[in-house]
Amino acid sequence: MIELEQVSYGYGATPLLSEISLNLAPGSFHFLTGPSGAGKTTLMKLCYGELIATRGQVSLFGQQASAMTRDDVALARQRIGVVHQDCQFLDHLNLAENVGLPLTVSGRSLSDPAEMDDLLAWVGLSAQAGARPPELSGGERQRAALARAVIMSPEVILADEPTGNVDWDMSLRLLKLLMELNRMGKTVMIATHDMNLIRAAKAQVQARVLRISNGQLHQAGVDL
Repeated sequence: MIELEQVSYGYGATPLLSEISLNLAPGSFHFLTGPSGAGKTTLMKLCYGELIATRGQVSLFGQQASAMTRDDVALARQRIGVVHQDCQFLDHLNLAENVGLPLTVSGRSLSDPAEMDDLLAWVGLSAQAGARPPELSGGERQRAALARAVIMSPEVILADEPTGNVDWDMSLRLLKLLMELNRMGKTVMIATHDMNLIRAAKAQVQARVLRISNGQLHQAGVDL
């Protein structure tokens, strides 16, 4: 689905990532760890075509990212749901409208309006459907971001520090939703520095734990 082969990327003369190889196979679950500034977000952006590797090859659903047109990348991104770290919304739209934005941008619509109700119920936000983003708590915004990421029924979910600004109970709730997506056959990768979150998943999901250190990607050696 998404494959990186000997990929390097840097901002300026100094490489941030060097000779990274990674395969996000169908239905797999990955945790991506490493200290702040190690390159977790950069690696995520390489995985959904936001950045192009300076060396090596990135393949998105069988296409080389470096050879893809803007339209090719846009089509590939419809198959990838991204939960961004900053979780931004349009304040003049209500929650349901914000969640449905990917559909609006792509010119698509839900086959049944009840699907939006079902999605908001799944993330526990039915009562907040008409609320504006400034009225939402941190946890509500994170769950709305997850709903927005899956509105297009993507095959891959990339979540960049999805629990970074919420309490432990909400972190577990978000983790449960991401594990449910994986059980539905979705490929999931979560970037996080919270090892407790990874340990909490131990009895519930088989996952690869990957760590970025000094520009290199290493398997942590623990199958959760």
